[in-house]
Amino acid sequence: MRNLLKLEEAAMFALALAAYADLGLPWWLFAVLLLAPDVGALGYLASPRIGAATYNFAHHKAVAIVAYIAGLSLNLDWLVITGIIIFAHSSMDRVLGYGLKYADSFQNTHLGPIGRSRQK
Repeated sequence: MRNLLKLEEAAMFALALAAYADLGLPWWLFAVLLLAPDVGALGYLASPRIGAATYNFAHHKAVAIVAYIAGLSLNLDWLVITGIIIFAHSSMDRVLGYGLKYADSFQNTHLGPIGRSRQK
């Protein structure tokens, strides 16, 4: 099942690549922005609860889809790009085994434990 889910996420990443390619923007910009959603992890400097909330917001596919559709509707390219980047990044993370976070620990994700927690 895990491999099937990773394949599904890889397909979603490819969808995000296609949506970005359709914009005709430079690929170096995609590469630079691809890691931007990880800024959401800065909330962990305050507490695990706040960190999980900010991280999950910056990695939630519904947020990505709403941003993308709002950007298209309002003709705001930056919002379209934001949606594509969040969607691409979230799919990439999930292919790599990183999921949305629970409030108790960064290592506790909806896909299971990551890092040292996984090795136990």
